[in-house]
Amino acid sequence: MTQLAGADALSALDPVFAQLAVGAGHNLWGLTHLTMREKAFVCLTADLCHPHLDLPLAMHVQMALANGVDAESIRELYRHLAPYVGYPIVVPAFQRLIELGLPEAEDTEAVKPAPLTGPLARAVRDLEDVDPGLAAFSEDQLAQRWARPHLSVRERAIACLTVDVFYQTFDESLRLHAELAKAGGATDDTLRDLLCGVAEFGMPRAWAAARALRL
Repeated sequence: MTQLAGADALSALDPVFAQLAVGAGHNLWGLTHLTMREKAFVCLTADLCHPHLDLPLAMHVQMALANGVDAESIRELYRHLAPYVGYPIVVPAFQRLIELGLPEAEDTEAVKPAPLTGPLARAVRDLEDVDPGLAAFSEDQLAQRWARPHLSVRERAIACLTVDVFYQTFDESLRLHAELAKAGGATDDTLRDLLCGVAEFGMPRAWAAARALRL
């Protein structure tokens, strides 16, 4: 069985807990319908949602890098998630990445918004009937993110679905991100694996999300 990053550090805290945690970790990393990058992004997203920026984040960054996730993709994940988890949470997360020795950003170009199409455009139109100002802000934030390089639409949607599970946002947000994930090539089995993997971070939330998706 593959050694999970940080297992020794967990054993030093509590040997029995370490066995339980490693078993839960192997559940996620053994799932077959998520890519290794997607599994890493689930863990890194979970760290922002709690937030867990100390040992858990260090372990997940190490695991991500060990499984071929490049540093710029980790940075892009955090850029993408800022309006979903809150900009203030992402600031100390970037500080922590620097402390962990992640290289400086390679992408320093100005952000170029891309016109929204498909489900994203529809979501903004639906929001205009509720609050035009919020719709305009949401359109601006979405347009700055979903067409950027370094992450695929499927990867971005899976990260957002992870946020939905943590924050229990099961109406428009969950449906939108599930639709985007499937448009990017995800299947029902992909989403089932996602829920099974996210259960490591809180089973009751995963149970509720499974009922909401009804796959």
